Amino acid sequence: MADSCALCKKQLSTVFLDKIKGTYVKINGKHRAVCSSCQKAHKDLKAQF
Repeated sequence: MADSCALCKKQLSTVFLDKIKGTYVKINGKHRAVCSSCQKAHKDLKAQF
């Protein structure tokens, strides 16, 4: 499963058992994948959308 970041559109790498290096954030009722660098840059993701 190849996900991309919802903010920067960069491909997220996967680790053991297809877990992504990042997290899923619920934005407007949908789960979006966000990379760790965007998490650091945008501390309050839900207020942005």
